[in-house]
Amino acid sequence: MRRSLWVDASNGAAGDMLLAALLDAGASLDVVRAGLATLDLPISVEVSPVRRHGFRASHVRVGAPATDVHRGLSDVLAVLSRLSGPPREFAVAVFTRLGEAEARVHGSTVDEVHFHEVGALDAIADVAGCALALHDLGLLDDAVRVVSPVAVGSGTVRTAHGPLPVPGPAVAELLTVAGAPIAAHTATMELCTPTGAALLTTLVTAWGPPPAMTPSSVGVGAGTADPPGHANVLRVLVGTAASTSDGAADWIEAELFQVEATVDDLDPRVWPDLLEELRSIGAADAWCVPALMRKGRPGQVLTVLADAPRVDLVCRVVFTWTTTLGVRVHPVSRRALRRDTLTVPVAGGEVRVKRAFLGDEVVTAQPEYDDALSAARTTGIPVTTVLDAARAAATDADRPAPEAAPRH
Repeated sequence: MRRSLWVDASNGAAGDMLLAALLDAGASLDVVRAGLATLDLPISVEVSPVRRHGFRASHVRVGAPATDVHRGLSDVLAVLSRLSGPPREFAVAVFTRLGEAEARVHGSTVDEVHFHEVGALDAIADVAGCALALHDLGLLDDAVRVVSPVAVGSGTVRTAHGPLPVPGPAVAELLTVAGAPIAAHTATMELCTPTGAALLTTLVTAWGPPPAMTPSSVGVGAGTADPPGHANVLRVLVGTAASTSDGAADWIEAELFQVEATVDDLDPRVWPDLLEELRSIGAADAWCVPALMRKGRPGQVLTVLADAPRVDLVCRVVFTWTTTLGVRVHPVSRRALRRDTLTVPVAGGEVRVKRAFLGDEVVTAQPEYDDALSAARTTGIPVTTVLDAARAAATDADRPAPEAAPRH
């Protein structure tokens, strides 16, 4: 059965709160500690019961020595690369997203960004710990992961750059790029931290109320602060997605919006970066095809598929990046194959392979070319041979297909 997660961020989100909630919902503390031990860092994780406004919750305390080290993104990713499999990929994606947001708000490049608060050992432990806990709960494969509107708070927060308004620049950037809805809150404090925002925007597959699911556990994670005005907690529901039929459907149907624009005077070198930007903000797909314009001018028809919460953001990117004066928006129904990604051993290395299923049958298996190329260069085996071997291994692998709608 497909796993399902709902995150209630109506009182905000931070890395330690999400980690505590996942552990409270049944993730193994031993698994998290064992995974963090591979990072070879002086960190420890302790979990204790607390009460917030009369209700029970779990609180995580990360033990780490005080440090004034300002790590760059490459330094953090080098540490996280010691994890393995899906937790490594998720943790790397979280910090990469965070680094890109910091670069945008500071007007610099990712290579120039040095993490202050979020680069400390406790933040690395929070992100890696959440990755390990999500994986232990079966939530890093093709699970349904829905996040409520995020409360950000108000007022000011003290940072390494001095006092900043809430939400801080990085939090506002992360939530805006992801098309995340934010919720009003009476608290005059920071409710959503940059690490919390990066975690939520990386794990989310949809924003909104709880999805149709059968919950198997509830987790409540408490922040360190215990303000008088509200319960400083984050809740999660973990379970299985509701099935609409007795068996696996041949495909998944989804309602999306198609955004189109016709452009005839854009520097062609911009197109690859524009398409990548649209995908990075959560578009399900983006492409362009040649068109013949008035008076024989060459042009391109840009087409973007996106879910409803991201349509406005897609339009903003198209208007900002291109010279078009208008876009066409209309609903479309998409049928997509269920899919998963697994890692198979090939030629002494590991190659990730994306599989697609028609019903329960594997109809396509596509290896990651960069992984195959790395294995080929290491061993001297032709890359075509590595690709064929990875494809065959993935097709024959004894692993059930996810009952999942792909995001892309």
